[in-house]
Amino acid sequence: MPGLAVTFLLLSHFRSHRRTEMAFDGRPVAIFGANGAGKTNILEAVSLLSPGRGLRRAAPDEIARRPEALGWKLKADLQSLHQTHEVETFAEPGASRTVSIDGKPAAQASLGRIARMLWLVPAMDRLWIEGAEGRRRFLDRMTLSFEPFHAEAVLAYEKAMRERNRLLRDEVRDAGWYAALEAQMAEAGAAIQANRAAAVARVAAAQTGAETAFPAADLTILGPDGDDFPNGASALVEAYSAGRGRDMAAGRTLVGPHRADLGAVYAAKAVPAAQASTGEQKALLISLILANARALAEDFGAPPILLLDEVAAHLDAGRRAALYDELCALGAQAFLTGTGAELFETLGARAQAFEVTDDSGLSTVRERDLS
Repeated sequence: MPGLAVTFLLLSHFRSHRRTEMAFDGRPVAIFGANGAGKTNILEAVSLLSPGRGLRRAAPDEIARRPEALGWKLKADLQSLHQTHEVETFAEPGASRTVSIDGKPAAQASLGRIARMLWLVPAMDRLWIEGAEGRRRFLDRMTLSFEPFHAEAVLAYEKAMRERNRLLRDEVRDAGWYAALEAQMAEAGAAIQANRAAAVARVAAAQTGAETAFPAADLTILGPDGDDFPNGASALVEAYSAGRGRDMAAGRTLVGPHRADLGAVYAAKAVPAAQASTGEQKALLISLILANARALAEDFGAPPILLLDEVAAHLDAGRRAALYDELCALGAQAFLTGTGAELFETLGARAQAFEVTDDSGLSTVRERDLS
C-alpha cells in the first residue's frame, strides 16, 4: 500500500546535532531521552520538510549549531505515495532557507504537494485560553494541510495589508490608493476565508461517527469579538472602505481574516474549550489532530506525518494506549518524544525507538528495541 513517510534523515550542524543520521521504516518512531538531549530538534528537522518555519517558527539563523554558526543542512528521503523524493533544505549564515527536491531548486510550497504534516507541541497546550493569534495560526496550519497554496493567499493578504497600514499611519487620504490595495486584500482574504471554512468542515466531518477515545470538538470561525464578520470579497471591500476613518485613527486595519478566531466547544459536555479542564483541553487537541489526519488520509491518499512532542507524558495509561492504537490503525508515521522508554512500552514492536543522549551539548542518537 502506498504511504507517506520519511525513510532517511540527515541533520548537519542543526541545533544540538553536529551530524545525525537516522533510517526509518514507516512505523511510528518513539524518541526518548532526558530533557535537553535534543529530541525535539529531530521533530523540528522533520517539520522543515513542510512549508513554513517549522514547529518552533524559528528564523534560519536561530537553528544553526553553536558555537560554530556555519549554517545548517537537512537531507531526507521522502516516500510520497508511489514515488520517493530526495529533499534538501539548508541555510547559510545570514541567508534565507533554501529548498531543493530531487536535486532541483524548489519553492517551499512545493513541499506541501509531496507531503502533508501535522504537529502537536507543548506550547499549544494553552491554545484555548490564550490570545487569538495562536488559534489563528493553528487554524491556518490545519488549512495548509489541505490546501498547500493557502500560504500564498496569506502572504498576498499580509503584503497588501502592510501597505494599507502604512497609508493609514501616514494619514494618506487618496481613495484611489486605498481602493487598489483593498481590492487585493479582498481577493486574497476571500480565498483565506474559503480555505479555512473548507478545512473546518473537513475536520468536523472526520470527527463525526469516528470511534475514538478522544472527545469531539465543535469548531467555529469567529470575528475578534466572538461575532460574525464580513465574508467574501464584496463584503470585505465594503468593510475596508467603510472602515478607513476608524482604521486611520487606530493606525492599522481592524477588520478582515487577520482578526479571525477559532472557537471550540467540548461537544459531549457543551462546554467551551476554554472552560474545560487542562486534561480535557489536551484531549480535544489530540482529537482535532487525529480528525485532521483522517481527513487528509482520504484526500491525499495516505495519512500525514505526525509530530507529537511530549504528548505521551501528559496522558494517563489508558488514553496513552488508545492514542497508540489509533496511530497504528491510521497507518501514519508518527514521531513521538518522551523522557523515558517506559512511556512507549505498549507500542512494542509496532514502533521504532531511538534514545537521544547529550554529551556536553552534542546530541547522540542510538536505535533501541521496545519489544
